[in-house]
Parts: sequence; C-alpha cells; structure tokens
Amino acid sequence: MRGMNSACVDLIYLDPPFNSKANYAAPIGSKAAGAAFKDTWTLTDVDVEWINLIEAKHPALYRVLLAAMTPSDKAYLVYMSARLLEMHRILKPTGSIYLHCDWHIGHHLKLAMDAIFGKNCFRNEIIWHYRKWPTGKYAFQRNHDVLFFYGKSAKNDHTFNQLYMPRAASTLKRFGTGKIVSGHDKDGDRLPSVTEGESEGVRQDDVWEIGRVPPVKQIYLTQKPLELLRRVIRASSNPGDLILDPFCGCATTCVAAQDEGRQWAGIDISEKAAELVERRMRDELGMFTKPVHRTDIPGRTDLGKLPPYRTHAPALYGLQGGYCAGCNTHFEPRNLEVDHIIARAKGGTDHIDNLQLLCGNCNRVKGDRGMEYLRTKLQLPRAA
Repeated sequence: MRGMNSACVDLIYLDPPFNSKANYAAPIGSKAAGAAFKDTWTLTDVDVEWINLIEAKHPALYRVLLAAMTPSDKAYLVYMSARLLEMHRILKPTGSIYLHCDWHIGHHLKLAMDAIFGKNCFRNEIIWHYRKWPTGKYAFQRNHDVLFFYGKSAKNDHTFNQLYMPRAASTLKRFGTGKIVSGHDKDGDRLPSVTEGESEGVRQDDVWEIGRVPPVKQIYLTQKPLELLRRVIRASSNPGDLILDPFCGCATTCVAAQDEGRQWAGIDISEKAAELVERRMRDELGMFTKPVHRTDIPGRTDLGKLPPYRTHAPALYGLQGGYCAGCNTHFEPRNLEVDHIIARAKGGTDHIDNLQLLCGNCNRVKGDRGMEYLRTKLQLPRAA
C-alpha cells in the first residue's frame, strides 16, 4: 500500500486476522489447499520501526497501543495500525472503509479506528448475525461478527446508496407495497397509518442476517459469504469505482466487486491468493482474462520530486514546539537536526511524515537505528 497513490481508492473492505490465537489452513481438496496463516502474534512479528513512526507522528494511536493488555494484543495492534494508516492515506475524501472483526480484539480496533479516521467519521457498527452449531455452556452463543463502517470525511459526503429490506408478511398484508405515512392530529393523537405511492421497502438496518458459507463449500474456514460483500459494495460504491481488499484471502471481495461492475485490487501475503482469484473468477463468473498479478512494490506517481529533506526543518520546529524528539529538551532552531524516523537505508523516505528534529547528541547516538535504541542508550522512559 505504501506504493499506492494517495486518495485513489473509493472503498476498502478488510477481513484481517482476528488475533484469535489459532492457526488456519485451507481444507484438503479445496481450491486453496496448501495455503495457511497463523493468527497468533508476538512482538517479533512486527517491525519496531512501525512503533517508532506511530509514536512520533500519531500520539493518540500510540496511546491505544499502550492500552493493550498483553504483548500479543499489542503486537497485533501495531501490525494493524501500520496498515490502517496507509488505508486512510489512499482512501478518497468520498470513500468509506469497513473493518471486519469479532469479539477477540474488536474493542481495541475500534479505538485504533477512532484515532486514525476520527471518532466523528464513524458511521455504523454493523452486526453480521449467522447461525452455527452451539459450543460451550458457560456463556451465550457467539453468533455474530462486527463491521466497523467509517467515512473518510466527517461531513457525510461519502458515497452511500440506501439499501432496503423486504417488509414483514403482516405489513405487506395490511399495506401492500405502498409508502406508509402516519402523523398526529391537532390534539396530538396519532392518526391511522395510510399508504401513498410506492415504497422500495424498509430501510436497511445495522443487523444483517446472512448465512455463513456451508463447510462443504468453504475454501478457507474464515471465508465470508458473497452476499455480505455485495451488500457492502452496493451501499458504499458506484459502478466503476475502485474497491480494495488488503487481506483478500479467498478472493470473495474481488469476485463480488467484479460481479457488481467495480474495479478492484486485492493484496495478500499468501502465494496462493493470485491463483485462487483467477480460479474463482473463471469458475464463478466465467471470466477468462487473467487478473494482473504484481509481486513488486509499485512506485507512487503523485509525489513528484520531494524537496531536500532538510528544508522541512522550520515546519518540524513548529510541529514539535522546538523540543528534541529524543531527550525532549528545548533548543533554538540552529541546534536541532532533521532526522529520518525510519532510516533511508531501511526504506524510509524524505517525506515530512518520516522526519523529526533531534538535537546533535541524540541524532548521533541514534544513527540509522530506531527510537527504541535511542531511549535505551539515553535511559529514557517510553513516551506515554
């Protein structure tokens, strides 16, 4: 995603690992046989540079990471936050994002989404309710997942197409398909409901009753039904829009987007993903044109030539209030140096988001290493 242009995607749906402390493998004999992923997390699974960047540039998000109760939860949130920050960047101002999760760590992800997209951009907590065989007897049956729906803008100018549910049989019998209108008389008493014109049905609510993929048809144990993705796509995009699934797994989003007349892009760590997308497109949609499969990192074309990184010093001085990002001592501008949070030798860019000001001593101690190393050397406490 770091190679994608900013504001280029209309809709993002992601169904990431849930931090369920389990490992998953595609069933033998399925189209994805041989593919697997682990949903257990440790701090060795994340790059410490992600933590450094989040701490330096996103203090509200960093506080969410600090609130994680276990090292596994923290590692998972760092992994997700680094990707969600990129999703925010590449989403258009009129775009939306749906984050699919469940009870394992959804409460932490909601806080992370609030910190990244903004609490005022939250639109719905959608409940996907399904039925399955009962398990356990000491708690209520867990029969739903959650989709956190956010717009990129807080001004309600995101794409949204109203969806409708069919009316209850009793309502149809009484009112038919007309639009139901009711009101009150001058004394405040309720008037009988009447119908006028035609209605498309009842506005879709935030509890979606959609069956799970039957086990015999599953490609992955975590596979989501096409109808779920179709509903998301129809509500929050228009024909021709670009849909991104950064955890495209068994290709359900790609198939649904293609079938709904949208452009799409999928990203997945599994080498099986591209093969699976191609097979499902052929088997389910009769599409024989091969999707473009890239394994290289695309190059952004929206940045132009970045100015020399040291020219950002005045702006960084204002952002940091004149304090060194290492020892937190106040200095005059001439005594602070521009530093790359993630060193260029490790993939960091000259963009201002990857820059900070350090005093001369802190800059030389840190070198091309991360802020964790600097704090250890200076015996500084972690930022709160």
